Amino acid sequence: MSSTVRRFLFEHLDIRGAIVQLGDAWTQMQAGRDYQPTVAQLLGETAAVTALIGAQLKQPGRLTLQLRGNGPIQLLVMDCNEQLQMRGMARSNPVVLPAPVPDLLGAAEGGQLMLSLDLPTARQPYQSYVPLNGDSIAAIFEHYLEQSEQQPSRLFATAAPRGAACLFLQKMPGADARDEDGWQRLTQLAATVKPAELLDLDAESLLRRLFHEEIEAHGVRLYDPAPVVYHCPEDWTKVRDMIRSLGRDDAETIVREHGEILIRDDICNREYRFSPEDVAALFADDATQTRH
Repeated sequence: MSSTVRRFLFEHLDIRGAIVQLGDAWTQMQAGRDYQPTVAQLLGETAAVTALIGAQLKQPGRLTLQLRGNGPIQLLVMDCNEQLQMRGMARSNPVVLPAPVPDLLGAAEGGQLMLSLDLPTARQPYQSYVPLNGDSIAAIFEHYLEQSEQQPSRLFATAAPRGAACLFLQKMPGADARDEDGWQRLTQLAATVKPAELLDLDAESLLRRLFHEEIEAHGVRLYDPAPVVYHCPEDWTKVRDMIRSLGRDDAETIVREHGEILIRDDICNREYRFSPEDVAALFADDATQTRH
């Protein structure tokens, strides 16, 4: 199953929306992680919403979303750029039993949603922090989107091992003038969506299933799909620079104490190992370049 974001617009109602469906991008993100079902579901829903927000980036940049708290799930983090290249991970207790989402994330113990937007044109990333208000991942982000965009919004999200998806609706400023009941009508219809429909129906079929009468009467503008990909390439150059920044003495001390230098990249689920010979060669290269 491919991974896409498809925006749509009910022009006669001045209501816009999007459908996110993650297939291969989500399954690749889970590979080798052994997440417990509860953890995987919340991470998948967060992935779908991150793709939704990332699709709104109009210029090169990197969006990072973090849900942090002191519950059984301490961290859900997603990273996405304007090309919808994504990566993400969860950190949790060894055993996480099903429970209300606020309890899982420790919402009452200072849990927060952090959004960071790093733009090449900005001196430092823009960051915002909001409490984890809501009884689901969809409700938490719905609250955030309403606050940040100052427009009524509805969000429905789901995730399973085979995929993750979300449906988004937003009321535009002219909606009431077009049809004062339109927003209520569409959100009531959207609320009937079933998780299996979100995951398995293509965007056009899903829209017709939910909003058949509206589409028959007035149509809907469905935009071309924007592809989403899992992107976590190896970056040996960055890791070598990290070791060089330690300095030869500290690097050699680590090697003597541990027999190697091991750097763990949690978000990409990858390890970088440097043997004593690798470390010696690393600083020998630096010495050679310095002499020249």
